[in-house]
Amino acid sequence: MENIKIIDSVCTYCGTGCDIAANVNIETNKIESIFAHPDGVVSQGKLCIKGKYGFDFVDSEDRLRIPRIRKSFLEKNPQIKEIIASTLVDLDETWYETTLDSATTAGAMKLKDIQAKYGRKSVCSLGGARTSCESSYLFQKFTRHTLNSPHVDNCARVCHSPSLKGMRMTIGEGAATNPYNDIYNCEFMIVIGSNTTEAHPIISNRILDVAREHNNLAVFDVREIQLHRFAKYKAIMPHEANLLVLNMLAYVIIDEELYDESFIADRTKGFAEFKESIVNDPYANPDYFETIEGYEYLSKMIRKVAREYALKKSMIFWGLGITEHIDGSYAVMAITHLALMTGNIGKPGAGLMPLRGQNNVQGTCDMGMLPYFAPDYQEPKEVGLMTPQLVDAMLEDEIKAVINIGEDITHIHPNLNKIDRAFEKLELIFVQELFMTDVANRADIVVGVKSAYEKTGVYVNAMRRLHLSQPLVKSDLPDDWEVLQILDNKMGGTSNYKNSNDVWDEVREVAYRRFSGASYVRLERHRKRGLQWPVHTEDTPILHQLDFRTDDGLGEFHYHQYKLRGMIEEIIDKKLTGYHLTTGRTISHYNNSAQTSRSEKLNKRYDEDVLLVYEGDATDFTSEQVILKTEFGQTNPLTIKFTDKVQPKTLFSTFHHAKSKINNLFGDRSDELILTAAFKSIKVEVINC
Repeated sequence: MENIKIIDSVCTYCGTGCDIAANVNIETNKIESIFAHPDGVVSQGKLCIKGKYGFDFVDSEDRLRIPRIRKSFLEKNPQIKEIIASTLVDLDETWYETTLDSATTAGAMKLKDIQAKYGRKSVCSLGGARTSCESSYLFQKFTRHTLNSPHVDNCARVCHSPSLKGMRMTIGEGAATNPYNDIYNCEFMIVIGSNTTEAHPIISNRILDVAREHNNLAVFDVREIQLHRFAKYKAIMPHEANLLVLNMLAYVIIDEELYDESFIADRTKGFAEFKESIVNDPYANPDYFETIEGYEYLSKMIRKVAREYALKKSMIFWGLGITEHIDGSYAVMAITHLALMTGNIGKPGAGLMPLRGQNNVQGTCDMGMLPYFAPDYQEPKEVGLMTPQLVDAMLEDEIKAVINIGEDITHIHPNLNKIDRAFEKLELIFVQELFMTDVANRADIVVGVKSAYEKTGVYVNAMRRLHLSQPLVKSDLPDDWEVLQILDNKMGGTSNYKNSNDVWDEVREVAYRRFSGASYVRLERHRKRGLQWPVHTEDTPILHQLDFRTDDGLGEFHYHQYKLRGMIEEIIDKKLTGYHLTTGRTISHYNNSAQTSRSEKLNKRYDEDVLLVYEGDATDFTSEQVILKTEFGQTNPLTIKFTDKVQPKTLFSTFHHAKSKINNLFGDRSDELILTAAFKSIKVEVINC
């Protein structure tokens, strides 16, 4: 068709970062369809349903297209209202619509006022992974340099910060070691804490291809997932047993002397102390599972898995089922220990694969949107507070303003009742978004921005692959970095970027260790393959082939003993009462579903968060809906679905829909090192409706 143009880009959803192509009607400026690029290295000619059908949000009637300012905010700030009064247009009882110039003027004036009154560190910035590297970079730069506040953080705080922490402490780099296609060179695979078919379907396709041919897959989870159907070792664990199981795998490798002595001697340090700790750990011997009723079979299975992993070229895949626990960072260290003991790292077909949740989580962290890292994981001039600490600081009147880009903190973070109280104490909430999400509806100033399908920018997927996206359709809305540049200039900054390429060229200079050779020209030339950082004259598909990215080049062992708690302790004490909830994703939706819920084909498949209940526990559930309750809060009514795919006394729910209020249940219980919320296990009270 004459009016249809095919444009290549990258999917905006999960950390896989699939290559896509779109049929775009250039006359109507609309996406007609999206399909997998046939030559795309990542997508391999396939897309999940989100990638294929989840583009309706671009033209959604409720896209945020005109900036808004809350009327009550202007009543409290009459000097601001006076200056922008001529641009204000009544929208409803709550909001004025206004111009971008007035919205940013109001934001800049209030930021200056707050910092003059409360100090430079009274302002914080929270970024999501839905935006580009260019915008994430400028966001942290604006906050750190122009506002002179160290408080920057991003949505990795609720997902993969423990992966970054655990991997950097052991091997010096918190990123996947191998490209996805290297799965085909793998002889044995362990998937733990990842429902890969739902969360990362295009990666799971590769895992399933290999598993079907070689019968070489072990799957560990607290419930039966689709991957178990194709696994040689089908392991169902009790809640919060990740570190326990991983240490047991290491114990077997040491006890049976399956470790690679030469690799350990040449490329690691601390093994002797690690070995001594683990052989004397009463929880490390797999025989311990013989005391845990209902899970006795794991004692023998763990030994079998350990042997295959140690003696073959092996990969380990994990997701939020590992990281969203109080010992998430320690569990990631335990995973890297397995690779270091066996030499299953730094070579084709062997490595570590953290499966990132969102398309640009890796890139957002690479850009320095973290309180303890500047771009390129360099040391910042001043360390800021992590998001849970920022919430506490809000309650203590130390933080008075939040700038928020593409992260719905009032939906996806834990302890929502606490966040509600904290946000009530703020004097400014400035939000850049696509829609009036939950956090946008609480904001004082809201600016609509371009989506990923409307702009040019770099995205870094879970395997460190840089992909230069290009707009599928035209938009008059500003990019996130453009709004930030306007704010910067009004706050006394000197930003003068003409386009996103200008921003990226600065990224290449500042973050030269990873990106110096990744120009737009090269990224355009290698669009189908992508480039994996670090990129200099060549890129680096496999990390750690010669040494690790630690100060001395050696991998490090840091043993941490499992602590008896939760469901396991209850089983041992024969006091297993009540219900333990775990949460996860469905293939139909992405994060807070702000984008996917605008697609009829996706939303009709899953338009509410459903509670899965073991069919043998049906007598406790006397109604079609129940409310879950903890000391921190309660959900709205959740529809029940009985199944044999969850264990007795175990419940499962997704978290995509804000109306469910799932995160009301979770308090401040979090990873001990990096404060990632413990979303994957909490004991709940069930109230029949």
